[in-house]
Amino acid sequence: MTKGFCRKNPALLTLALVVFFFGVMACSEKDEVAAIRALIKKGAELAEDHDVAAIMELTTEDVVALPGRHNRLNIKRIIWSVFKRYGNFNILYPKPSVELTAENNSASSSIYFLIVKKEQTYPGLKDLTDDPKQWLETVGENADLYQVNLEMVKKDGHWLVRQAHLEVFRGLGFSE
Repeated sequence: MTKGFCRKNPALLTLALVVFFFGVMACSEKDEVAAIRALIKKGAELAEDHDVAAIMELTTEDVVALPGRHNRLNIKRIIWSVFKRYGNFNILYPKPSVELTAENNSASSSIYFLIVKKEQTYPGLKDLTDDPKQWLETVGENADLYQVNLEMVKKDGHWLVRQAHLEVFRGLGFSE
């Protein structure tokens, strides 16, 4: 009965296929965004654990950090100096924005974050992770804020950071 119905209504069959195709694409896109956010979460956890080698495994071999066009070796040195400066710390951030570019398996993400000593707390901040604007307003008056813009590429089924551009919040906005 279904075969006859579809033969008599090719437009309905086409519509069903289009809906299915876009449904699969939307699920796939959501999975990719979730994978990128998981990569960011993993990077923050590794930074809190002071694991430079594992952080670098989340990057491409030709990774570049801006400003300054720092190469892989310089990035390791910078990360190590941050670890020494802050000691034991937590990284706090709201949900990162993610944009996918399908044609070349790349993506970009912007993350607002702050680094706080382990013992420092911000009550109610976890409730704002889905609202980056309110999150920024809440912490902006009480802490030094940073923004990192990541450019990522998918290689062998895994997302890796190809470029990181760090900006510091300087009262009126982010600047290098």
